[in-house]
Amino acid sequence: MDVVVEARDARIGRSTAHPDLAEWVGDRPRVVVFTFADLAPPKVLSDWRNALDEDVFFVDARRGGDKEFRGVRGALQKCGRAVNEKRKKKGIAPRSARDAVVGYPNVGKSALINRLVKQKVVASARRAGVTRTLRWVRLGQDIDLLDAPGVLPPRLDDQQAALHLALCDDIGQAAYDGELVAQAFLRLLTDLQQQQASGVALAVLEGRYGTPLTGVTEDPALWLQAVAQRHTSADTARMAQRLLDDFRKSALGSIALELPA
Repeated sequence: MDVVVEARDARIGRSTAHPDLAEWVGDRPRVVVFTFADLAPPKVLSDWRNALDEDVFFVDARRGGDKEFRGVRGALQKCGRAVNEKRKKKGIAPRSARDAVVGYPNVGKSALINRLVKQKVVASARRAGVTRTLRWVRLGQDIDLLDAPGVLPPRLDDQQAALHLALCDDIGQAAYDGELVAQAFLRLLTDLQQQQASGVALAVLEGRYGTPLTGVTEDPALWLQAVAQRHTSADTARMAQRLLDDFRKSALGSIALELPA
């Protein structure tokens, strides 16, 4: 590979940064693309831009317009020219730059490729595990993009990071208990409301479900039972899934579960 394109989820920019990637990349150019930027507060995006040294871009890989992807294309073309300048100095013939698009499962790598080439050339869906093989895709005349399956660390020892991945649907539902994750999500929201940049507004949550959040930190299961009585005929599992789905589609507002610092 000549260039690495790292895709991260803008809502959990630290949890979707693979701990081994820096070692794998070495001295190759790296371009960082935060997907789901439409679901994260603008302040968090600007903070990420200031926190990273690499070229950083923020896109909606599912529905974004072509304009927001021009910067990514330009950065990849610039990296490709630099690669061929090095080849030229070594007396090696120029060729198309080979760019690997890497990241965790379900962070939007395939959707990003489709947006970059302006047509659906690889399968993309809002669930983990759609991409199962390596596939090359041509971008213009001078860049080859490699679409690769998502890569997780062998062990997720950081349970907070694992929770964030579950909340953002970046790991399969078979890997976690939906009700327990929903309860942990409620506790997390009460913690995050103290950080204005996160975008958490508990009033939105209370208004949507018609139930005050009093005491939710001590026992979120009771709150889940109360809203299940109102909305899902006391089915707490279905209510937990509804809560997670509402977060994932931004019905609770633009919320970042992690800040750069």
